[in-house]
Order: sequence, then C-alpha cells, then structure tokens
Amino acid sequence: MTPQIFLSRRIRIQYGLCLIALFLMLTGCASVAPSQPSVPVATAETEVQAQPQAPVTTPVPLPLPLKAVPVASAIPVAVIKQEPPADIWERIRLGFAMPNLEGSLVQDREQWYASKPDYILRMTERSRKYLFYIVEELESRRMPTELALLPFIESAFNPQAVSSAKAAGMWQFMPATGKYFELKQNIFRDDRRSIQESTRAALDYLQKLYGMFGDWHLALAAYNWGEGSVSRALAKNKAAGLGLSYSDLNMPNETRYYVPKLQAVKNIINQPEKFDTRLPLIQNHPYFKNVKITRDIDVSLAARLAGISLDDFKALNPSMSRPVILAAGTPEILLPWDNADIFQRNLNDHPNNRLASWTAWVSPQTMKTSEAARRVGMPEDQLRSMNNIPQKMLIKAGSTLLVPRKGVLDADVTEHLADNGQAAFSPEVVLKRITLKARKGDTLAGFASKNGVTVANLMSWNKLSMNAPLKAGQSIVLLIPTTQGRYMAKGLVNNTHQVQAASNTNKGKAQAVKTTRVNPHPAKHQGKVVSVAKK
Repeated sequence: MTPQIFLSRRIRIQYGLCLIALFLMLTGCASVAPSQPSVPVATAETEVQAQPQAPVTTPVPLPLPLKAVPVASAIPVAVIKQEPPADIWERIRLGFAMPNLEGSLVQDREQWYASKPDYILRMTERSRKYLFYIVEELESRRMPTELALLPFIESAFNPQAVSSAKAAGMWQFMPATGKYFELKQNIFRDDRRSIQESTRAALDYLQKLYGMFGDWHLALAAYNWGEGSVSRALAKNKAAGLGLSYSDLNMPNETRYYVPKLQAVKNIINQPEKFDTRLPLIQNHPYFKNVKITRDIDVSLAARLAGISLDDFKALNPSMSRPVILAAGTPEILLPWDNADIFQRNLNDHPNNRLASWTAWVSPQTMKTSEAARRVGMPEDQLRSMNNIPQKMLIKAGSTLLVPRKGVLDADVTEHLADNGQAAFSPEVVLKRITLKARKGDTLAGFASKNGVTVANLMSWNKLSMNAPLKAGQSIVLLIPTTQGRYMAKGLVNNTHQVQAASNTNKGKAQAVKTTRVNPHPAKHQGKVVSVAKK
C-alpha cells in the first residue's frame, strides 16, 4: 500500500480546501472589470482610490460581510475643489478664528468708523499694497486672519507712521522692542518700517504673547500695553477673586478701546453693507515681488529703472532713510509685481555704469563739521543737511556719515558698516578766558586741582614750566568751556573776592577757599523712570 492510504480524513479535507482556494485565486486574477468605471469610496478615516484591474470571464460575487455603497454617497470629499476667493476681503473673512467681543465699546467704535467713510476708504486703499502678503504670512502660521486688520488700528496702514512715544512703522514697534525682535535700526535703514521684516516681527511677538496668555484678546492687550502690565493686572484680579478675561481687567483707556476697535473693523469688513461702507476691490494676488540687488544703487535710480514713481517705490521700501540702497545691508528690494521684470531688464542694460552717487564714510576722530566737510570734499551745509548734523555740534570719532562717491570712496559699502553704521554728536566746546589771583603757598598742582583743570592745561595757558613757583597775587589764566562757564565763572569770581577779602582782613594769612565745580555731563533723567508699553 502507498502512504497516501493512511492519511486521516481530516488531512484529506484540509488538502482539498487548499486546492479550492488556489483555484479561486487563479480565477480572480483573470477577472474582467465591469464596463462601468468603478467609483472610489471615501470614509472619515481614509480615502480609497480606484485601481485598474485585469478582465475576468465570470464575475466573482463579493463576500457577504461587505455591503454595496450607493453611488451618490461615494463621491470623495477630498476631490471637491473650491475656487480661491476672488478678492482679499473674502479670503480674510474665511480665516476669521478669534472669538467675537461684544458690548457698548464695540458699538461705539463701529459708529465712529461708519461715520467716517472717507477715512475707511483711505485706509483700505493704502492697505492694497500689503494685505495679500500679511494674509499669506498669517495663514502659513495658522494664525487668525483678523490680525491682518491690526495695522488699521495701529497706523492706518501707514508704514511711515511715528507715534509720540517714538513707535514706528505699520505695526508700531518701539525702538527697544524692535531690537529685541532683530529689527535693524541704523543711519541707513529702520526695519521697524520694513513691510516684510516688521510683519515677521509683529507675528513673532503676537505668537509669543498668545503662548503666554492662551487668549487672543489678552495677547492683543499685551501688544498694546505690555506683557508685564497684563500679567500684573491678571494677578491682581486673581488675588481678588475677579474675572480673568480681557473685559474684566483694569487697564488704561487706550488698551480698553484697543480690542473693541479691532472688533469694530472686523465687523465692518465682514458686513460692509450693514454699515453702509464700500470696500475697494483688492484682488487675491501678490502686489509686490522681491528683487535681488548686488550693487549699491540710488533710490531715485532704482525707481526710474522700475518705471514707477519715487513715492510708490518708497511705499514698498519705507525702511530706507537715505537716498542710497546699500546692497550689503539690503540685498532685496520690493517692486510692484509687473515692474520687477522691467527693473531687471533696465538694470542689465547698465552693467558698467555707476549706480550709486553716495557712500559711507567713518570719521577717524572727533572733529568739527567744517573739517569733516573739507576731508570728504563737500560743502559744509550739504554735509549737515544730508546727515542731520545740528549746529554747534562736533562729529564724534567712529560716526558714519553719508558722503559723495569719489576716488577712494567709490567702492560699495561693507556689510558690517551697512548693518551697524551710527552717528553721534557732542556740543562744540567754546572756551571762555577767566583770570584768577594766586595766593601765598599755591603750587601749580594745587591751583589746578582746586579749580578743576589739569596741570598741563594750566602750564599751556600761562606759559609756565613744570616747577615754576606761584607768587601771591600772581594772575593765572583759566580757559573754561561756555557750557559750564556761567557757573564756573560765578564760583571762581566769588573765590577771587574771598581771597582778596581774606588778604585784606587777615594780612595775607592763608584762608580755606571753597571751589565751585560743575559736572559737564549732567544726567538726562534725575531720578525719573519712564515706563512704556513694550510694543
């Protein structure tokens, strides 16, 4: 007998089942796709896409556990494409994500804005150049698009705006806060006014504040009032068992109205017809393009090469505070979308021509403006006006000034100077001649110390040698700066009178004389501490 005879019945059954399964697999591989295309089925968890299959002669029925899906319900959600908004206002509305603030203050600001349609129109027209970029940045960070309206509250979308507290730019950064968020501020540019850099810093700051407070209304209050002020107000309310929302805090009126202003503008943008307001059509398309520059170039020439007015150029590049763009510090400029290519073509036609009329010069020592003008070969009044040098001020050593290009000054400015150039001035020292009388026993060193001058100067002014003795009644000349001469002269004259009186009364006996001295560099703030918002 063969071994197969001894197989158990169970083994024979399993063997048969394997043969049937193999047959079904082979027939499945030869199946024919139905004449109608299959419809992909999408579920909440996953999306299934139809795959092409080989034909089959005999359709194989589906296993019982699966159910047929109606064709109408089998359209995948992911393949439904929504057309992007035609204008930027609709795109902003679609991104609203902050909770609405309600109350009388919001209604008050709504009425105020709605009563000034011309003002609303000017603001919205001015925002045309910047809104698309800001919305793009907000969406890329997944931040509420209401924040694109914040420059309406801060500056009416004017990048050249400066507040009484010295906050500058579209997002109104204070100098110290701007430096904290790496906004360059030097004699050539102020990035607090830059469209892209100030927007980057503002969104960084707002994200930081939202991370601190977990609430957009509190974050906005901190943007206006300072994070420390909001934190203290929250701590005070918490200790008193009071509410911790924006409306619950005790704050200055400016901050109290800050978020209601933004809410009012949001409501007007959301439903302009309700407030009888007309919004200008601003297409959902980039307004400007970044253009690289590799050489220093005059602002006026850059505008001319781009085929735009100087005002339009400055509206896109408001951070530049001088008539020349330094490529090492500002390697890109912003130009209207359609003018970027025009600029590049015209620039390529001037490869060997001078592009910049101005450059930077560093003062090697402290000097008068007239001396600096002589060294750089330009009229003194032009040097003063170009660099905002006040009258009767000295240019301090290390100061960077803008001067005409010529000869050794013809090279482009270095990156270090373009990023760090600063100018500092100090009052010119005009000396006033004062004559005092020496007393018996006076020495050069003692006389100099008593009157707040150096021995070297005392010797120079009076043509004296180092060890020359001073005789009682000898006239000694002092040259005193006029910034303190009024006070020094009064004190020294009083001292002279005291010496003469003492000599007459006490028959030449030495008397102690008190000398009046004035600090030539008084402190700017006598014990005052000024607190400002961090924005």
